[in-house]
Amino acid sequence: MAGRDATGCHRPQEVRTRCDRLGRMTSRTVYLFCSAAPPVFEVAAVVESLQAGGWDVCLGLTPAAASWIEESLSGLATLTGHPVRWRYRRPGEPDTWPAADVVLFAPATFNTVNSWALGLTSAFVVGVAAEAIGKGIPTLAMPCVNAAYARHPQFEQSLEVLRSAGVGVLYGADTGFVPNQPGEQPPEGYPWRRALDAVEAATAAP
Repeated sequence: MAGRDATGCHRPQEVRTRCDRLGRMTSRTVYLFCSAAPPVFEVAAVVESLQAGGWDVCLGLTPAAASWIEESLSGLATLTGHPVRWRYRRPGEPDTWPAADVVLFAPATFNTVNSWALGLTSAFVVGVAAEAIGKGIPTLAMPCVNAAYARHPQFEQSLEVLRSAGVGVLYGADTGFVPNQPGEQPPEGYPWRRALDAVEAATAAP
């Protein structure tokens, strides 16, 4: 099969050229995965920023995130040019997404981070993110938790598990998200720009 190796996987060296919804040529695909946290309401603007950078964007959501933005799902599918996914494919259903060059999980909630680190993959996006580690796909995570959740001992353990598995964890004042107090929103907002910059850096030529 053209473009795949003997195992059926895309050859990582191949440049896959596509056109986005505006007819612009794209050769890189990012899987953008979102949990149910307030920054998910900004996802359309994030998709547009990625597309402006030449990325073909496939959007995946946790079931809770999909319910939060249910009225926007059709428009987001039109924006990305791909189905928005939040459940696993049924047997026999085709995989309509192109292969990923990088995976960005943002916002990643307390539940998502811990499930991912523990290998609990009942959510489609967590399963794909877990598999991406094993496939060697550059994978990034930017949490979105309040300070009370961040003090739970499992959270830091989970972040360390993901780091040790090769995930780029965008957390802390120097690299990404800083937890806010419960019931408050960070005055500077969710640091999407850092996440987008990390996506570019993850696939930059050495």
